[in-house]
Amino acid sequence: MMLSRADNSCFARWWWTVDRVALVATLTLMAIGLILAFAASPAATGNAAAAGNFSYAVKQLVFATTAAGILIGASLLGYRETRALAALVFGLALIGAALAILIGEDVNGAYRWLDFNGLKLEPSEFLKPAFAVLAAAFLADKLRRGFPGELWTIGLLVPCVGILLMQPDVGQTALLTVLCVAMLFFGGLHYFWVAALGGAGAGLGVLAYALHPHVRERITQFVVDGPGYQTGLALKAFEAGGIAGVGPGSGTIKYRLPDAHTDFIFAVAGEEFGVALCILIAVLFGVVTIRLLLRSARARDPFVQLAGAGLALVVGFQAFINMGVSLSLLPAKGMTLPLISYGGSSLFAVALTLGFALGLTRQRPQLPDEVTA
Repeated sequence: MMLSRADNSCFARWWWTVDRVALVATLTLMAIGLILAFAASPAATGNAAAAGNFSYAVKQLVFATTAAGILIGASLLGYRETRALAALVFGLALIGAALAILIGEDVNGAYRWLDFNGLKLEPSEFLKPAFAVLAAAFLADKLRRGFPGELWTIGLLVPCVGILLMQPDVGQTALLTVLCVAMLFFGGLHYFWVAALGGAGAGLGVLAYALHPHVRERITQFVVDGPGYQTGLALKAFEAGGIAGVGPGSGTIKYRLPDAHTDFIFAVAGEEFGVALCILIAVLFGVVTIRLLLRSARARDPFVQLAGAGLALVVGFQAFINMGVSLSLLPAKGMTLPLISYGGSSLFAVALTLGFALGLTRQRPQLPDEVTA
C-alpha cells in the first residue's frame, strides 16, 4: 500500500500506527475461515448420503464482511472511546445473556442464543472483550490512584459466572474465569490471592462436574474411554488428510462429523488441506497473540499493557482450546475456533476483541490527558 508518512489523513495515521503484521495475520485467518466455510457448508447442510449447499458459506461471507468493518472500526478508537464502548457492550451482553435464559431458544438443553429476525446471536461471546477492557481500566486505576481495582474486577466476574452457569455454558465460564485470574496476576495481585482465586475456579469446575451430566460425561470419556465419537472422527480426518490434504471439496469424513462447520472446522482443514494448513493456522494465531502481547508490554500506559495482554490471551487461549479438542488433547468443550468457525456471534466478538487490541496498541504519542482518561 503506497501511503506517504507525510499524509495526515485519518486512514494514513491509522495505517502507520497500527500493528500491520497482526492486522494482516488476522485478515488472513478470516480469509482461511471463508475458504473452510465453503468446504464445510455442504456437510453442514447435507449428510453422508447427499451433499448439501453453500448457504452457510454465503452467510459466513456476509458475517466476515461485517466483522472486518467491526475490526477496523474498533481499531480506530481512542482510549476513552474504547472504555466507553466496552462498558456499553458489557452491559448489553450481560442483559442479553440473562434474557437468553428466559426467552432464548433451547439448543441441546442450553439457552444461550437470542433470535433477531433470523439472526441468532450469543450475547455471552461479547462478555470476554468487554470484561478484559473494563478489568484493565479498574486495575490501571488501582496502580495510579489506589482504586480497589481487584474488588471491582471480581465484582464484574460474579454476575457473569452466575448467568453463564445457569444457561449452562461451562466453557465460556472457564475461559472468563481464567481471563479474570490472568488480569489480576498482570495487575500485581499477590501470588497467594492468585492461587486462592485459581482454587476457587477449580472449585467451580468440580461443581460443574457434579451438577451438569454432559460435563461429567465429556470429562469421564476423555480420561477413561479415550476419544469420543466426534473427536474420533476428527482424528480420522487428520489421518486421511496427511500433509497436503485430499483436496478442496474432496473430504468425506466431514459428512459424518457433527458440528464440522463450527466446533470441528479444524478437522475439516486437516482432511481437505492437510497438516500444512493446520500448522499455518496455528502459526497465524501465534503471530497475532505474541505480537499483541509484545506491543502491550512495550506500552508505557498500564491500561494499555493490561487490556492488550488480556485481549490477546482471550483469542490465543480460545484457539488453543478448540485445536486441542480437535486433536483429542483436551476434553470436548463446544468452543469455536476464532475467526474461522461458522457463526456471526463468534466472528463479531473476536473482531471486536482484536479491534480493541489493535487500537489500544497503536503507536501513539503519549498524551497525558489521553493516557490518564
